[in-house]
Amino acid sequence: MIQIRTFRAPDDPQACEKFIVGHRKLLEIFGITKITSNRQDWVDDNDTIVILVEDKDTKAVYGGARVQVVSDKYPLPIVTAIGKYDGRIYDMITRDKERGGTCEICGLWNSREVAGMGIGSYILSRVGVAITKQLPVVSLFVLCAPITVKMGLRLGCIVEKELGNDGLFYYPKDDLVATVMRLKDVDDLSLATEVEREKILSLRRDPHQFIVERGPKGEFEVEYNLKIPNPNL
Repeated sequence: MIQIRTFRAPDDPQACEKFIVGHRKLLEIFGITKITSNRQDWVDDNDTIVILVEDKDTKAVYGGARVQVVSDKYPLPIVTAIGKYDGRIYDMITRDKERGGTCEICGLWNSREVAGMGIGSYILSRVGVAITKQLPVVSLFVLCAPITVKMGLRLGCIVEKELGNDGLFYYPKDDLVATVMRLKDVDDLSLATEVEREKILSLRRDPHQFIVERGPKGEFEVEYNLKIPNPNL
């Protein structure tokens, strides 16, 4: 059975290592070797929550994502990625930090073993939004590849057109485009689709549940364990 669980990065170094190796292999397939969210200093960061997709019995890792809460110790990956191109990202992050905190969904990936099941394109981003209610944040950011912009829109994010070229940047390579997206209020899911809103609210109400998910390749059961230990650490 597939299990999706959350934990603070320093609490499970072995799982973090599996996450890093799997993510790096996937990026290398597409010729991407330099990406800010793939830096490894987050493994010691208590403000980084790891979302891990794994086989519950064998502990084989099939994918994951991170939700990194802004702090004075580590900049959000999005700041490192685009700050040199548009300094307004610094002010935007600071404003959200001052009004209650912000975070970024980053490092999202899934292995070929689960390709076509909707884990990378639907489930991980949904979980990322769901768990923000356990964190000291009021907003979230995400830097999307073109194929994942629709994912952000489904979750209620908007394209942050104040930055870059109407929200667009050439990143992580000159021939690739990334879009800055933002959920200004994690409590306000009014822009999300009805289906996504209901699923997110369900995961917020009950972080531990078994769900039969339906993806392009059919049905599969997932056990969700999304309760974050010491959420206000």
